[in-house]
Amino acid sequence: MCWADLLLLLPAAPYRLAAFLFAALFHHLCASGHLSLTARYIFLLTGGCLLAAMAMGSYAMLLFIPAAVSVLILLSASPAHAHTWVFAFQMSWQTLCHLGLSSQELDPEDARPAVALSAIMLLTQKATSLGLDVHEGVVPLQLDQGLLHRALPLCSYLLFFPALLGGPLCSFSRFGVQVKSSGALPQQLRAAGQRCLSALALQGLRAGLAGGLAGGQCWAGLGCLWARALLLRLAYYMHWVLDEALLEVAGFGSEEAQGDLSLHDLWTLETTHRLAVFARTWNKSTSRWLRRLIFQRCPAQPLLATFAFSAWWHGLQPGQVFGFLCWAVMVEADYRIHPFLSARATSQCAKLFYRGTTWVFTQLIVAYILVAVETESFSTLYLLWTSCNSILPLSYGIALLLLVKMPKQN
Repeated sequence: MCWADLLLLLPAAPYRLAAFLFAALFHHLCASGHLSLTARYIFLLTGGCLLAAMAMGSYAMLLFIPAAVSVLILLSASPAHAHTWVFAFQMSWQTLCHLGLSSQELDPEDARPAVALSAIMLLTQKATSLGLDVHEGVVPLQLDQGLLHRALPLCSYLLFFPALLGGPLCSFSRFGVQVKSSGALPQQLRAAGQRCLSALALQGLRAGLAGGLAGGQCWAGLGCLWARALLLRLAYYMHWVLDEALLEVAGFGSEEAQGDLSLHDLWTLETTHRLAVFARTWNKSTSRWLRRLIFQRCPAQPLLATFAFSAWWHGLQPGQVFGFLCWAVMVEADYRIHPFLSARATSQCAKLFYRGTTWVFTQLIVAYILVAVETESFSTLYLLWTSCNSILPLSYGIALLLLVKMPKQN
């Protein structure tokens, strides 16, 4: 993998290229035995602080403050209440940051506020996941050790640089295991190089599609909406692959089927005819986190509560609220529509027609939701809502009302 390829992939983010170099240095020092366990934690934490300062400037304080407060809560609160306090603080802080930055007239060319908000969202994932681990006894905090000795691994986990600006979410237990192990550097670098080449291919595909759609501002055509959503999906895919490549270089490669995007996941996302399957496969580590944090702990309407919380976590912009609530309704409808249709598709031709038609419907509804979530103003959202693209989501909503008494097929 040539470093020039990374420069082509990351023209607006030179700090991410620095993170790759820093990650390679860290893994090399670990593999050669030059870093003790404490030095590894310090290296990861220092790298995270430097990367935050480079990428966010003064906005990095919005990340450092909640990280420090979350560690203090985890060390001082009882295990039974640690998760509740961490969750309440993190979501309150994140919401204030979203509202505060969105109310200011910021320079549209300045990416630092957006990078800071993204990092705060990822911090919320790690802090609440760690809080749940402490609450459930998965991660016992050693009370017989000194305060700094207990705080260092926690701070390092919340701010370690390979996962500061991207996922997938890594549990604290796995983080500790990987910090202690060294791994094989050539194998990790080879896997990272393959991911970077995949990201380069995705970027080339995205650039070609963007060139073909240059100047298109239509809302009325289903094909136009699908193409715009495909651009968004390719951008997400590229960033997820690069995020995992950075983790690979640092020696923190995710377990099999635990990352955000594998070739199997990519195939599933683009070929599934079930909206529910797409929802579970999209951004898998976040899906697992939401399932553990909200879905499994909510006594009533867990699906709606999970998507509503996801809208809150993303920032409560008009498009996000509309898009995630629409997604919840579509998944609920999906659970009832498919048992009804599959039971009536008895012949081979009928099954092919059923799968082909529902695949097209899934693609168009996913496109509608993605474009809605990325919409930031009421006026643009109104244009989407009043376009012909709303016919299919409305049809699914009506089908849900008609089939509401049918048993769900999860």
